[in-house]
Amino acid sequence: MEPLTLIGMAIGLAMDAFAVSIGVGLTLKQVSLRQTFRLSYHFGLFQALMPVLGWLAGRSLVDWIAPVDHWIAFGLLGLIGGKMIYEAVSERDDEVRKKDPTKGASLVILSVATSIDALAVGLSLALLGVDIWYPALVIGLVALAFTAVGLHLGKRFGALFGRRMEILGGIILIAIGLRILIEHLTA
Repeated sequence: MEPLTLIGMAIGLAMDAFAVSIGVGLTLKQVSLRQTFRLSYHFGLFQALMPVLGWLAGRSLVDWIAPVDHWIAFGLLGLIGGKMIYEAVSERDDEVRKKDPTKGASLVILSVATSIDALAVGLSLALLGVDIWYPALVIGLVALAFTAVGLHLGKRFGALFGRRMEILGGIILIAIGLRILIEHLTA
């Protein structure tokens, strides 16, 4: 996988974590180093593990799906990106939590919710025959970094960036899916 494509994919996937971490930053009175570590570590870990799970599932299906893998990758990335854009522009109330969302069940739920998209990306990578270990590491580290930055930006400037970053992430994932489709159709 080309480094620029991998970085674009990792950034696109990290936008959900970034947007959520901005929201978490808005809800916290203070953002401590411990809270930053917990949220960043969990978001990064789940973002790294989900593509591996999707890749493992995809490897078992690859012989049946290989003839249309580029369409599936385009469809999955397009749906994920479209969903991110839709959620960013739709009028929805973000839950304001009275508890610290960087602890307990809230942390696990947020970690899973922000990394579901990475599961589908892992499936797409399996269908394309890409080895998963390096991309999973990059995806996890980018999510970790974006989460830490987002948490602190949320504390300072959250309302300005949150939805825009989700839209940008969705556009990046759609563009990557379109690139995969065009490469396979023109090859």
